[in-house]
Amino acid sequence: MDFFSDISGKHVVVTGACGVVGRWIVDAFAAAGANLCLTDAQAPALDAYAGGVALGPDGFAHAADLTDENSIDGLISEIGRRWGAADILVNNAGIYPSGFLLDISTEEFDKIFSVNLRAPFILTRGIARQMIEKGVKGSVINISSGASRKMRRTVVPYCTSKTALDRLTKGFAIELAEFGIRVNALEPGFAAGSSVSSLTDEHVNNTIAAIPLGRPSSPGDVANGLLYLASDASAYVTGATLTIDGGNSIGSLAVHQAKKRPL
Repeated sequence: MDFFSDISGKHVVVTGACGVVGRWIVDAFAAAGANLCLTDAQAPALDAYAGGVALGPDGFAHAADLTDENSIDGLISEIGRRWGAADILVNNAGIYPSGFLLDISTEEFDKIFSVNLRAPFILTRGIARQMIEKGVKGSVINISSGASRKMRRTVVPYCTSKTALDRLTKGFAIELAEFGIRVNALEPGFAAGSSVSSLTDEHVNNTIAAIPLGRPSSPGDVANGLLYLASDASAYVTGATLTIDGGNSIGSLAVHQAKKRPL
């Protein structure tokens, strides 16, 4: 099936558009001829990036702080005003701060869950309401992680937030099925270089060395899975998680020396 023909002209919302995986997602939908709403927290960076992307005739950029419900509601309202309803929502934005549980502040913990879990809930709820009102049989794709199933030291809140996001995906899937709205998750595998959550070279190299297929995720890997879940090719798929991570979540080729918290 030609995924691109299914996506052409569709109205697509992408959160965290300026990040590494976010840009891969944007490029995939732009190449497929979608109308894009790009959103990210930093307005200047978003405007600069969006200026070089083929957003489509109805496309636009709208900065939103995903820790602020009023800001999210403003984004939802703008989507409704411009489009009536989106066809596809990609909840991609996420943060990956590192720290031992004994050292992480309550504020840091709350922010992780605010961006990684609470924002997808608010956005999916609001955009699904618009889909239902306009009779759109849409698709929601939550960007998850193998960390949802494999706990890692120093990033426990992140892992926990992704586990919860997987359950939220299934919850929305079962409740929105009667309206023809499908909700799935995509695990894109390891991609280094996030501007929000920087990683050391040592961490990047060790992680890549442990991936069974021997390389990090690429734009093409993400695009293929994403367009499948967004297109009619997956019309009978909802509540599922598509893992495209080179086998990273099923096992490791390398045993890393356990990182210890200094006393």
